[in-house]
Amino acid sequence: MRPCRIIGPVTALATDTAASAPGQSPPRSALRLAAPALLVFAGVRLLGLAVLAAWSAAEGKSPHQLLSARWDSLWYTRVAEQGYGYTAHLADGGVHSSLAFFPLLPGLEHTLAALTPLAPQDAGLAVSWLASLFAAWGLYAIGALLHDRRTGVVLAALWAVLPVGIVQSMAYTESLFTALAVWSLYAVLTGRWVWAGTLAVLAGLTRPVGLAVVAAIWAGAAVTLVPWPGFRELWRGHRRTLFAVLVSPLGWLGYVAWVGVRTGSPTGYPGIQAQWGNGFDGGVAFAGFVWKNLTGPVFLAGVGLCAAVALIGWLYVRCVRQGQPLPLLVYGGVVVALALTGSGYFGSRPRLLLPAFTLLLPVAVALTRWRRARAASLLVAVALASAAYGALWLNGSGPP
Repeated sequence: MRPCRIIGPVTALATDTAASAPGQSPPRSALRLAAPALLVFAGVRLLGLAVLAAWSAAEGKSPHQLLSARWDSLWYTRVAEQGYGYTAHLADGGVHSSLAFFPLLPGLEHTLAALTPLAPQDAGLAVSWLASLFAAWGLYAIGALLHDRRTGVVLAALWAVLPVGIVQSMAYTESLFTALAVWSLYAVLTGRWVWAGTLAVLAGLTRPVGLAVVAAIWAGAAVTLVPWPGFRELWRGHRRTLFAVLVSPLGWLGYVAWVGVRTGSPTGYPGIQAQWGNGFDGGVAFAGFVWKNLTGPVFLAGVGLCAAVALIGWLYVRCVRQGQPLPLLVYGGVVVALALTGSGYFGSRPRLLLPAFTLLLPVAVALTRWRRARAASLLVAVALASAAYGALWLNGSGPP
């Protein structure tokens, strides 16, 4: 299949590929086509869990606790159990509020715990594990739609073997958000605007970066509607597209507005984030962090950070040159921009970049040109390294 271009209506892409796109088949048939990608993804994740269990046993720690009751997962569980309103008062006078955490994951934890014997933290793990499989399925679907089935399998495998891939198995929001984002984007690429908008609402209730999905939908709609019709023609012929455009930001806007009402301030949510030390300053704080490393005793760490940023930039340029559809380029660009321009805890940057799966497409396409044995050997080696890194990270105090 020919590479897709970022010019021309996105719906034309759906027409050109309708016969072979996995999502165009009945669900059972589509699942059968995606089975190799899901098996590879599940195998990588099980490897990570096995290494974590062995490492944790040697350290005398509980892998279950590390996955479900550490860092942000504790806050999600607290919201699921008690609702919003909890604040932690720090020794330095700072205040951390549970309002910083978007509601979809804790809501699902609360609902699943009420309907099953699972505790909220275990419900969070169940949601994350199931969502990660749906995310892998969506990655396969996009890779197969834009290129071929082998690209889809490799793309799902690459997402699984990322250095912070263990987060996909934690009671965190990355897997849930990525699943919603990837299927919303797939819906845009195949002209399913009602699904695209609905999933974008849910993505906006999951993480602040839900704005990236909104931007992708708006970009896709703008391309689809060229040349722009008059209002009457727009309403008659593109109601579903307008639905997606209008509905997609409501999840994000709804929660931010609710926090504003709860705090009595229109800037309530940004204020809550500021209390956590988070905000967006155009990358000034991150640049200062990199410079501090370059000029301090951990010079190699600074070099590594510069190399990582350069790699991300290079991959994005490759995405453009590859001719990715505009919605994917916009989505990936917004995710990367939000991750690198925040002023919060810098150790979380790799985790925040986890949903930027579009950056992996050029790598997936390149690996499909290798012999299967060579590509498989590389992926196995990287999977082992990723599993060891994840175990080291979770048994430490944060990213090494």
